[in-house]
Amino acid sequence: MAGPVMRQRGPVEVEFFGFCLQERDEAGVPVQFPEDWDTGGDFLTTREGRLDVKSAGHTHTADLTVEVWDEPPPTEAAGAWEADAHAVIASPSGTLDVWGVTGGDAGEPVLLGRPGIWQVRLRCAGRAAVAEQSQHGVPEGVEQYFAQFWPVLA
Repeated sequence: MAGPVMRQRGPVEVEFFGFCLQERDEAGVPVQFPEDWDTGGDFLTTREGRLDVKSAGHTHTADLTVEVWDEPPPTEAAGAWEADAHAVIASPSGTLDVWGVTGGDAGEPVLLGRPGIWQVRLRCAGRAAVAEQSQHGVPEGVEQYFAQFWPVLA
């Protein structure tokens, strides 16, 4: 099996327990983040043109690693994952912006490389630790997100 065609890693500013990956072309996002943000929702909530991610910590800097594959990646990934979810998102632009709950940029854009409909597997580690640490400060890099994207093949 081949490896990822793209890999990027960077910080994500988490606010009010969440952030979002949202299609850059706003025409593909009828309800812009943070509208309809569900603070009590699941770890990953899919809306048209966006992926809402619920963190375990209120305010902190998480780490996001993204891989883009041409085919489905292996289902196993090294790590002690505390949350795991799967979703599908349409990206007419091939770029997903990272947004904070207050509506500002929360991290570097996710560059998918081409427009299309994408499957994504999102995993997270460090949730229990960041839940505790964010009560006493603003932790950095405790919560780790790992997203793998691959195209939906017709």
